[in-house]
Amino acid sequence: MEMKKMLHLARIPSILILGMVYVAYVLIGGVIFWKLEGDLGKKDISKVLLNKKRLLTSYTCLTQEGLEDVAQVVQDASKVGLSLKGNNTSDGFWKFSSSAVFAATVVTTIGYGNMSPSSTTGQIFCVFFALFGIPLNVVVLNRVGKYMLALERSISDFLEGKSGRKKCTRFFVHLVSYICGSVLFFVVPMVAFQQHEDWTFSQAIYYCFITLSTIGFGDFVADSNPDKKYPDWYTVLMASWIFFGLAWLALLINHSSDILERLNNHFKQLWYGEKPEEESGSREDSNPNTQVEEENEIKKPQ
Repeated sequence: MEMKKMLHLARIPSILILGMVYVAYVLIGGVIFWKLEGDLGKKDISKVLLNKKRLLTSYTCLTQEGLEDVAQVVQDASKVGLSLKGNNTSDGFWKFSSSAVFAATVVTTIGYGNMSPSSTTGQIFCVFFALFGIPLNVVVLNRVGKYMLALERSISDFLEGKSGRKKCTRFFVHLVSYICGSVLFFVVPMVAFQQHEDWTFSQAIYYCFITLSTIGFGDFVADSNPDKKYPDWYTVLMASWIFFGLAWLALLINHSSDILERLNNHFKQLWYGEKPEEESGSREDSNPNTQVEEENEIKKPQ
């Protein structure tokens, strides 16, 4: 009780508490990544330096300058999507299918970074293309997400009318929709990527989430291995998966943010004795005129 009174007297703003939690969360994540990946990064650096020394000793005709030239060729080849294995040639990254996927990654703000326009005209066009394409993508994804939510609510209302249990039915419908979405947008693509990209299941599920959440690190990118020949339907299927998966994951993130808002209101009511923001806002916005209109609407026969 004393702690509660002290917090009530202090009147700490909730936005300050949320900011402190956010900063602490980011810092803790940075420390964990540092501990998990720091030692591994040092091992990778030492391994690269060891391989460099082995190349210089194995091929005595190769000097430091020659090794740098070879590394530059390899780097340039990886940028344009060419393979140096064998004498086979390919069209590189900028095929029609790959260009269409690149345009989709621009408007969805995924931005893998494995391919980017190098010409001045292409870079300027990319700026204007993203300037108008990103808002259009947001509007379309919101509309698709609303249709998904409306379909879910229609099924929920239908089952509520049959069973008569509101809370259990809604929970069951939400659970089934989440499971079906997880299977459709994570499990099935994970199996497809594991077969066509030769990734492990952990790498495939990691790529699925990094893509659909628009984080887009670019360390794993599907349909970009120059040593593989992909079927035509693979690119179309991947583009469709990205579009509908973004809408579904955005809907899921909105539900998660709604849960966090409710938890915030609950803890605010618990610690400060305040009522939730929705109720207080509705009471402040109410006036006698709106109350009379509501009463008249209630009195009118259906």
